[in-house]
Amino acid sequence: MVAALLLRGLRSASSRGRTVPLSHASSPSPLGSSLLRRLYSAAASTAASPALGPAGVMDPSRIRNVAVIAHVDHGKTTLMDRLLRQCGADIPHERAMDSISLERERGITIASKVTSVSWKENELNMVDTPGHADFGGEVERVVGMVEGAVLVVDAGEGPLAQTKFVLSKALKYGLRPILLLNKVDRPSVSEETCNEVESLVFDLFANLGATEKQLDFPVLYASAKEGWASLTFTKSPPDNAKNMSQLLDSILKYVPSPKADLEAPFQMLVSMMERDYYLGRILTGRVRSGIVRVGDKVHGLRSSDDGVQRIEDGKVVKLMKKKGTSMVTIDAAGAGDIVSMAGLGAPAIGHTVANAELWTALPTIELDPPTISMTFGVNDSPLAGRDGTHLTGAKIGNRLMAEAETNLAINVLPGPLSESYEVQGRGELQLGILIENMRREGFELSVSPPKVMYKTEQGERLEPIEEVTVEVDEEHVGFVLETLTHRRGEVVDMGPVPGTTGRTRIFMTCPSRGLVGVKGIFSSFTRGTGFMHRAFQAYAKYRGQLGTVRKGVLISVGRGVITSHALMSLEARGILFVSPGMETYEGMVVGEHSRDSDLEVNPVRTKELTNIRAPGKDENVRLSPPRLMSLEEAIGYVAADELIEASFVFLIRQTNVTPKVIRLRKRYLDSTKRKMMKHKAMD
Repeated sequence: MVAALLLRGLRSASSRGRTVPLSHASSPSPLGSSLLRRLYSAAASTAASPALGPAGVMDPSRIRNVAVIAHVDHGKTTLMDRLLRQCGADIPHERAMDSISLERERGITIASKVTSVSWKENELNMVDTPGHADFGGEVERVVGMVEGAVLVVDAGEGPLAQTKFVLSKALKYGLRPILLLNKVDRPSVSEETCNEVESLVFDLFANLGATEKQLDFPVLYASAKEGWASLTFTKSPPDNAKNMSQLLDSILKYVPSPKADLEAPFQMLVSMMERDYYLGRILTGRVRSGIVRVGDKVHGLRSSDDGVQRIEDGKVVKLMKKKGTSMVTIDAAGAGDIVSMAGLGAPAIGHTVANAELWTALPTIELDPPTISMTFGVNDSPLAGRDGTHLTGAKIGNRLMAEAETNLAINVLPGPLSESYEVQGRGELQLGILIENMRREGFELSVSPPKVMYKTEQGERLEPIEEVTVEVDEEHVGFVLETLTHRRGEVVDMGPVPGTTGRTRIFMTCPSRGLVGVKGIFSSFTRGTGFMHRAFQAYAKYRGQLGTVRKGVLISVGRGVITSHALMSLEARGILFVSPGMETYEGMVVGEHSRDSDLEVNPVRTKELTNIRAPGKDENVRLSPPRLMSLEEAIGYVAADELIEASFVFLIRQTNVTPKVIRLRKRYLDSTKRKMMKHKAMD
């Protein structure tokens, strides 16, 4: 540890002694853009494909398996685009690795993806991972496939909550990450800022128990947006160095080749799984030993309490490998390589595919436990069946089971009621993405509010605690502290943001149950000027009841079409969620009450007709726009006695389909039954 600290100090001192250009990067001109394209083309010419070995497979010494890990919005996916383009891949659009429609719409990475590029007669298998805490399971199940990692950190923000999570997983598997300080071309980033961020990352390594070898991590400076990386700090490198060559060379230098035995029997641990209408299940993983060829007889194995069990016998129908943005067919693959195969229909993630004569299963993937759960059930509201095509509990259950097979971070259990299922996950965003996908597939369902999963150890009740990082303007600090302390949050550290004026960064710990729904309130109050990130920390002692986090709601007592005449008198009661012309039913939530108690209202009341001519008409009524909630906002808003009615209307906008129907309702629609169940709960 002492030797690593001395080496780190010497290297930092030498880097400060070097003279580097400090000119700010500017937007490239058309001439500059053409020059960059020529430079990329020239650099791509060095990306020669490696030759196959005598056995017809790639030499393991020419393979590098590396994952790109980072906190959300630190430039990881943009970096992958530049690396692909550097190595000669055809990039059809920006964020080429984001192949899921929701990823492109929301600008986040949801699932891990694997691709390969060739560089200086070596094969680089690159794994793009999500940066959001809710999708941490995607990082956990793929980090075991690689021997190295590129840790991307925003040079202006430094390491944040998710940086600690992904780095801990990389260090746990013995990886030696390469630190890439991204966005150094920003005006607020200086060499002193980078040195400070590098020190913070070093402290993070040390706090996570890194070895001396891991503490001596290489550092590069980059602007993924501009498409260059450098071994020394610079704002704008020379024109002949504006590429990713130095990062790719560093990967070859610092990431070891896989330890592989081509002579041993074939073994592969399944880390990813896809479904194809023609090929069935496509299993992706790293070949641990041996060689596999098309037509080989294989079987699926899994470990159990009774020993190793065989799942299925079969043969390899097709072998594939992702190169750039396209999938290519190969005839054989050797140990150390990451490939996809088709031919088996039963094995899933965590199972072993091996030679038919081998009966040894590889260790399974260990994931952190889920922290929240929601109940998915059949939609039984009076408006059920109007918008969806998959309505029954059996179809909903089959879809959830299929999701649990491809996403190990989600558990599906039988629910408390018939035709209901308890779905356990990492956060409301992860479960919200699942609900959104099901709605787009035509499912219609009802969803309960999220519940925190508690633990009991030695008679003490434990709850999940999360690390929260908040950066806001000084005028909003009081609001953040008041809101989170009201939800049992505790301040760990607070101070100004380096390189900015009037910005404050707050580090807190807060129970997961207290953070449900807080993101929408935070974004609304700060008007988009602040950001909040969170990551699971550990289970800790229960912190007690939360304060009042939401007001009461306006509950409809009538069924029919909502009228503007009725809403005109309800506007003074609170904030409306509906507009005239929408349908409602008894027990549906139509707005938020201005007080803490619920209020029953009649939004379908019409104007009484008389034989006296009135000067005013309904068409002249002016109402305030209703508050429209996204799915994640609705998940965070509903109370324990309420449900979300999620259905789908197909509204074609270019090539996308847009979800339109999200209704909130009481669990018990009848007013008398609601009062009876409320008194029963109090007793």
